[in-house]
Amino acid sequence: MPKHLAHLISAFCLILIIPSPSYASVADSRLIDLTGSWVGILSIIIFAVAYATVIGEEFLHLRKSKPVIVAAGVIWFLVGIVYAMHGDTHTVAAAIRHNLLEFAELMLFLLSAMTYINTMSERQIFSALRARLVGRAYSLRKIFWITGLLAFFISPMADNLTTALLMGAVVLAVGGTNQAFVVVACINVVVAANAGGAFSPFGDITTLMVWQKGLVQFDEFLLLFIPSLLNWIIPAFIMSLTVSREAPQAISENVRVLPGGYVVIGLFMFTIALTVCGHNFLHLPPVLGMMTGLGILKFYGYYIRRQELSGNNPNLSGPEQLDIDEAMLAKYYKPRHRPFDIFISMKRAEWDTLMFFYGVVLAVGGLGTIGYLAMASEIMYTGLGPTWSNILVGLLSAVVDNIPVMFAVLGMNPDMSLGQWLLVTLTAGVGGSMLSIGSAAGVALMGQARGIYTFFAHLKWSWAIALGYAASIWAHILINNVQ
Repeated sequence: MPKHLAHLISAFCLILIIPSPSYASVADSRLIDLTGSWVGILSIIIFAVAYATVIGEEFLHLRKSKPVIVAAGVIWFLVGIVYAMHGDTHTVAAAIRHNLLEFAELMLFLLSAMTYINTMSERQIFSALRARLVGRAYSLRKIFWITGLLAFFISPMADNLTTALLMGAVVLAVGGTNQAFVVVACINVVVAANAGGAFSPFGDITTLMVWQKGLVQFDEFLLLFIPSLLNWIIPAFIMSLTVSREAPQAISENVRVLPGGYVVIGLFMFTIALTVCGHNFLHLPPVLGMMTGLGILKFYGYYIRRQELSGNNPNLSGPEQLDIDEAMLAKYYKPRHRPFDIFISMKRAEWDTLMFFYGVVLAVGGLGTIGYLAMASEIMYTGLGPTWSNILVGLLSAVVDNIPVMFAVLGMNPDMSLGQWLLVTLTAGVGGSMLSIGSAAGVALMGQARGIYTFFAHLKWSWAIALGYAASIWAHILINNVQ
């Protein structure tokens, strides 16, 4: 490197790391407290700007993963420059690898689950369920309760985003032009999906993170069932009073589950059992069970594909059955029905969400290395106490996505009882229901019911949702004897 360029870089680094009283090394640690330096302040600003862009995704039409990935990289480069100036070229690299390992375990876990969900969707499991619901002459109030109940019990197995979109499709198909019904039914689905995901490690990314950390065991999540139920049932009852009992005309739709669909459900159940047993009894990382189950699904996908290529699938209409030159057809047209391909299900995973998760994990990890998580832990869990801090986490989740909030709490690693870890799991999972932008389910339904289910339409019922939030916390503290 030319000498003048090296001097220029050194000068830049010195500007960023103007010494301050908070620049002392943390006791028993190689980490440097940078919270009062230009590096720390600049990193906070970078993260805040990136997250403001994420919050404005609906208006900017900029995918949420883009700003946080860039922010994470800039933050770590700044931290790396500081440590290099202090002659330490190992600590930052080790910290990044630690965060990457956490991300890799969660990403592969989620990729496996998403592939299963996408395969079920491709086999028309969810479409068949939707067709059955809209094909019955149920009243609007009955549809309101059925979609909420299904969202509450499907969400613990599937993610709340998929659940909300499925039930939202039913609401829109039945509600039609009845905007008043569509609004309250969509809110009901969002609240139910978020509440259902709180009592299962598979229901939300935040519960998954807590489970993978080993802070709460699989069966212990069930202690949140009654609090989660109250979180949904209270606002649901209040909103249901505004729903009429009229029965709209049934919509006839013939949707048949494709061959192998029910087997895929069985394989998913087996994969969950394998993952739970491996983690509980052998103390293996949950990702190992999920990836093993994904491998089994790939083998079964090979079987489905061979069956369809052999012409045994009546739903496959392509050159194999139409006696058309396959090369010529592929050149000009994309066949509507193609043989099953497991990698199509993998491709349709929520890659923006997975990459957003990468950015959040790395960015929050960088802020933790700077010293902000230790500072926040001191202010919150030592100053306010765990109960009020965990309630505050839920309120923050209504404005800021619960993923970075929960990851920050895990990074703080406060000394809490099982009851308190369950409390923060509950509040982070259901707190986002108070605003439509507070959860993936709400954001997804705003897009699906665009112009009808809006931020302000949801806001009108935030008081009822807040009652459910308070009741769920009270029930958890009372039933599970939280100290």
